[in-house]
Amino acid sequence: MEKLISRIIALLLGTSACWALAQPAFPSKPIRLLVGYEPGGPVDTQARLIGQKISQAVGVQVLVENRPGADGIIASEMVAKSAPDGYTLILVSAGHAMNPNFVKQLPYHPVNDFTSIAQVSTSPFVLVVHPSLPVRTTQELIQYAKDRPGQLDYGSSGTGSSLMLAMELFNGMAGIKMTHIPYKGGAPATTDLIAGRVQVMINNAVSSLPNARAGKLRALAVTTLQRSSSAPELPPVSDTLPGYEVEAWYGILAPKGLPTAVTSKLNAEVVKALAQPDVRERFVTLGLQAAGGPSEQFSDLLKSELKKWAKVVKDSGISVD
Repeated sequence: MEKLISRIIALLLGTSACWALAQPAFPSKPIRLLVGYEPGGPVDTQARLIGQKISQAVGVQVLVENRPGADGIIASEMVAKSAPDGYTLILVSAGHAMNPNFVKQLPYHPVNDFTSIAQVSTSPFVLVVHPSLPVRTTQELIQYAKDRPGQLDYGSSGTGSSLMLAMELFNGMAGIKMTHIPYKGGAPATTDLIAGRVQVMINNAVSSLPNARAGKLRALAVTTLQRSSSAPELPPVSDTLPGYEVEAWYGILAPKGLPTAVTSKLNAEVVKALAQPDVRERFVTLGLQAAGGPSEQFSDLLKSELKKWAKVVKDSGISVD
């Protein structure tokens, strides 16, 4: 009997080994990298940069797919409900950790329904105005808005988005009222700001800094507590509103349940891409700082951001219908 059991075990082990060997090495087919925003914005730009580098390294295409809407919720839901095989990923922004505060029935949990791959970058937001506005400092903007309550319009990437939340936090701390004009993404909002259809934005550095340096917008300040290396000439908003701080971050997620080996492979490829000099140089020109690090580090960031923004929303009394 013992010999029979041993033979059965050996047969099963042999079959398992053959099955494992028959599985194609990851990746063996194109990888979809979803972006929950319009083409041309900071998430899209980074996805295409990183995707190209990974494609070159692993020998399969990384196909960037734009699925804009609801500040990334539509694309995030698609990924959360995809097979955990490593072939469907998403590059998310800080709004991923803010959405639970504004959507009562979010169709996924921003941490528990995903596998963290790697943080891609960090960046300050930038307080920008249309050049026709007669203000050159944060204090001048606040005073101008106080003298004209409700008359200034600010754009954002949508109701409940990180850009809207950053601006509402600014309004609350400054004691001013500006009218919110939501858009389906940061890119169209930026377009209307340049055209003068809205007058103010707290926007990502990827869109703000190049347009400000080209004279299309006027940058007043950054939203980090300290000056940023990407725009050292700009003072922080906190110089005028002590304690004001909002930082953009971006990272890659996969569906929950991703095998550890696949997670490690994807993390290694993203980190390797971020370490390349041309990627880092490109990030600097866009006002970004490359991140990287282990997948657990990005998971910890997501958890801390969820707690932070829940407290900010509660303390500020911000609400979204």
